[in-house]
Amino acid sequence: MKRLCPGIAAAVAIVLSTPAFSADKVQPVRMGCGLMTFDTVPGWGLRPDGQSALGPTHGAVALDKSGNIFTSANKGVVVFSPDGAVIQSYLGEPYTMLHDIKIREEDGKEFIYGARNNNAEGIKFNAHSGEVVLRLKFPSESGLELKKFNPTAITVAPNGDIFLSDGYASNYIFKFDKTGKYLMHFGSKGNDLKQFNTAHGMTLDTRYDPPRLLICDRNHEPKGRLLHYDLDGNFISEVVTGLGMPTSASVQGDYVSVPDLHGRLVILDKSNTIIAVLGHNADPKKRMNFNVPQDQWIEGVFSGTHGSAWDQDGNLYVQDWNVAGRIMKLIRVK
Repeated sequence: MKRLCPGIAAAVAIVLSTPAFSADKVQPVRMGCGLMTFDTVPGWGLRPDGQSALGPTHGAVALDKSGNIFTSANKGVVVFSPDGAVIQSYLGEPYTMLHDIKIREEDGKEFIYGARNNNAEGIKFNAHSGEVVLRLKFPSESGLELKKFNPTAITVAPNGDIFLSDGYASNYIFKFDKTGKYLMHFGSKGNDLKQFNTAHGMTLDTRYDPPRLLICDRNHEPKGRLLHYDLDGNFISEVVTGLGMPTSASVQGDYVSVPDLHGRLVILDKSNTIIAVLGHNADPKKRMNFNVPQDQWIEGVFSGTHGSAWDQDGNLYVQDWNVAGRIMKLIRVK
C-alpha cells in the first residue's frame, strides 16, 4: 500500500475530557498534512441546546449546488447551511434509513438518489420538494433468486444509468437505465480478485476520462480495498489495498476522501497514493464503535467514519456511524 504522510490528528489547545457539546470550551483541532491540512469547527451542526440534530446515523453526506449539506440519518434526511444551522428536514417514510445518498442535477432540478438497505430499495426524490420520482426494487428479471436485498450504495453515470450495490446481501451490483429499467448485474460475494466481500460504498470516479466506478470492498480479506470497474461492469484494477474498512468515497478534482470505519478518513491523490490520514482514533474501544455517546466525543477524533463530501472550497463534511448522530465540518487550511 502506497503511503506518504500519515497526518494523524494533532490537538490544538484541546482538553480531551471536554465533551463535544460544550463547543464554547473546545478549540479547533488541526489534522492532516501538506495540501490536505484541515481544522475542525467545534459544535458545527449541533442544535442551540448543544445536542445533535440528527439522532442515530448510519448514512452519508452530499451537497447541493448552493452548498447546503444533506446528511442521512436513521430518521430521514437533515439539511444544514454551511454555517451548521438546520434549514430543512425530510423525516419518516420514504426518507428513513438512507445508507447512501448522491445529489445530481437534471434539467435544472436537483435529485437525491439513495440506497435504503433496510427497506430493500433504491430511491430517487426531488432534493428540494421531497417528491419521490423513482423506486428501484430487486429486479426479478435478473434471473437471480436472492433471499435478501440490502442496497448500501448508489451512483449515477453521466448518461443517467443508475448503479445500485447490494452490499449487505448478495454483493451484486445492479445497473438500471434512467427510467429504472434493469440492464445488467455484475460481481458476486467472495474474496477473489473480481469478487466483493461487502461492496459497501460506490461513487463515480471523475478523476479519469471516461469516468469509472470506484467501489469500496469493505470486508475483503485480508484487508479492505478500493476497486475500479468500467460502466459496463468490467473489472479494471485494484486501486489500493491494505485499508481497514473503507465505507464510502467522495471525489473532488484529483482527490478522493475515503472514510474508514476504524475511525479515520484517508485521502488519495490521482495516483491513488494516500497523502493524508485524518482523525485517527488510537483507542481500540472507541473506534468502529456505534455506541459512543455525545458526551464522550473528542474533537478531531473519529469513532466510525461512514460518509464524507467536499464543498467547492475543498472543505470536508464527515459523518460518523454513531448512536447520537455525529457530523463534522473540516475547514481546509490553505
